[in-house]
Amino acid sequence: MRYLHTMVRVTDVEASLHFWCDLMGLEEVERKESQEGKFTLIFLAAPEDRDAFMQGRAPALELTYNWDSDEVYTGGRNFGHLAYEVDDIYATCQYLQDHGVVINRPPRDGRMAFVRSPDGISIELLQKGGAQELKEPWASMGNTGEW
Repeated sequence: MRYLHTMVRVTDVEASLHFWCDLMGLEEVERKESQEGKFTLIFLAAPEDRDAFMQGRAPALELTYNWDSDEVYTGGRNFGHLAYEVDDIYATCQYLQDHGVVINRPPRDGRMAFVRSPDGISIELLQKGGAQELKEPWASMGNTGEW
């Protein structure tokens, strides 16, 4: 058995790609459209995983957009979360916050933070190589919403 991908349904392709690619740093590695099924599948990978994904050796995030659906997707919390390792937890959170992303669980411990995608998917950000020294304003910042 091999882990292939995680699929999340999205309601706005452009907003989702802006979040996942422009802000989170993932790269689009494959796109499939089905005229018959009326859906688009967009596969994203972390830059360090891109080549391995193309060779079938790394998982991806699959964004699924159903063209004619007016369904409201809820329940992102029962999904759990996706986790990504980042080089600098503070810089990543600052960048996301500067671009309008709410930091639901700030990196008070210098190691872990949570944000949500435009479709409510919970994302855990983990500091590569262990916790950084505690730093303000993060160390005293409270939680916002659910994570």
